[in-house]
Amino acid sequence: MSNGLRLALCQINATVGDLAGNAARIHEGIEQAKQAGAALVLFPELALTGYPPEDLLLREHFLTDTGTQLAELARTTHGIVAIVGFPERAEGNVYNSAAVLDGGAVRSVYRKVHLPNYGVFDEQRYFAPGEPRGSVIELHGHRVGVTVCEDLWVAGPPASSEAAADARLIANISASPYHAGKGLERERLFGQRARETGTYIAFCGMVGGQDELVFDGHSFVLDRSGEPIARAAQFKEDLLICDLDPPASEQREPLRTPIPSVEQEVYEALLLGLRDYVEKNGFDAVVLGLSGGIDSALVACLAVDALGADRVNVAVMPSPYSSSATQDDARALARALGVRAHEFQIEPTMDAYTQTLSADFDGLAADLTEENLQARIRGNLLMALSNKFGWLVLTTGNKSEMSVGYTTLYGDLAGGFAVIKDVPKTLVYRLARWRNDPAATDALTKVPGTPTRSPIPPLIIERAPSAELREGQVDQDSLPPYELLDRILHGYIELDRSREQLIAEGLPAAEVERTARLVDLAEYKRRQAPPGIKITERAFGRDRRMPITNAYRG
Repeated sequence: MSNGLRLALCQINATVGDLAGNAARIHEGIEQAKQAGAALVLFPELALTGYPPEDLLLREHFLTDTGTQLAELARTTHGIVAIVGFPERAEGNVYNSAAVLDGGAVRSVYRKVHLPNYGVFDEQRYFAPGEPRGSVIELHGHRVGVTVCEDLWVAGPPASSEAAADARLIANISASPYHAGKGLERERLFGQRARETGTYIAFCGMVGGQDELVFDGHSFVLDRSGEPIARAAQFKEDLLICDLDPPASEQREPLRTPIPSVEQEVYEALLLGLRDYVEKNGFDAVVLGLSGGIDSALVACLAVDALGADRVNVAVMPSPYSSSATQDDARALARALGVRAHEFQIEPTMDAYTQTLSADFDGLAADLTEENLQARIRGNLLMALSNKFGWLVLTTGNKSEMSVGYTTLYGDLAGGFAVIKDVPKTLVYRLARWRNDPAATDALTKVPGTPTRSPIPPLIIERAPSAELREGQVDQDSLPPYELLDRILHGYIELDRSREQLIAEGLPAAEVERTARLVDLAEYKRRQAPPGIKITERAFGRDRRMPITNAYRG
């Protein structure tokens, strides 16, 4: 690379299936990269279709339309080389491919070799693998290797083959789903690849929310020692320009842009996932039940920060067991956030249900049945608002509750999107405290409007959590303390530890047995839960697919 190379990494927020809209974004990125003087511009994996297109890839007309759109895009590409991800129909197969656009045509195509089939990935259902020899393109005297996502997570070919063919830069286009800490994890692993191959690495990542997945962008360029020399923004579209020139690069100071705290990173991921789910699916506004508890408080803050207060509605729905303190806190939070609050007293409806069921329930003591009726009444009211005004209902259950079935079907589980479905309860508290720190308001530069400072009343964070469905109820009546519960859940769900392994690690045997049993029994509830944003390494749904009918206890 004697003469240097200016490259551009264009992380776009593609929408699955919006072929024309995605092509327009790509075209705009090409023009911006040309104006910046770049010779090469990268776009993410499957940028033309969005990721993951899932069973759209089984439709012949979808693949045909994609090919037509790619050809039209190529015809407009002059004066710069662009690498664009798309699904290629060829030779009786479908490939996860990268098209090299140059001079008004598709100059060459690279086909992804390593097709992930773990966690949220299902690529072997749709794609055939490419040849591991890799692909190297010539660009103004420079040799550039092309890879797609997983191809660089795996050591060896195609990256090693491309390096052996004298590539000095390996370009990697990717759609890499986010979990907490994923950006730094990528940089470190790709740094190892840079050292192994002796090449520069340019990683261009997708950004945006797609159903339960969030893509964080976080594109970067690494030098041959694996040190980052340029890094794009997280959780928003960005065009990263980087000059590669060995003498200048080797003398350049290491990039010291700080990685945000886990709390800020997760909060931003939830904002992006929520905003894109609402807007890409055409909702004008959202509604949620505001109880005065920590979970609904966090979801309300996320909704306002993601969408703006004028698009957020809350419903305060006290029952005879709701304390005045929690209701006062709910109303105070609504005022602080500037959202529209609806208030419904549910006791008359509870009485009507009780009267209707009185003959059949005569002589039987009140139990979980009556508690669940309260949650279901609230769910019905929220769905009524949704039907009447077209608002999306946000549910407020966290991962700890989802794990052990501490939710009510057709009650608090009813809704369209479960914002904190993959957020453990202990992390809910950390996020709430972070959001209430005045410094967090200044950090949230990526949201519309000016976020409210410290909106959550302190008692919401300090109060012992309770569903308030019976007199004096607190969560720890029926669950282990959340600090212990989340440790057990992390081992059992995310690490797939057995009961015996968890007990051997020093966790209390009785609580391990109880928690594991609750997790196993609650699978049928989770199958009926709305989608929610993945932020841990193993979320329910695409990540963890357990049978409902399951006699194995391990």
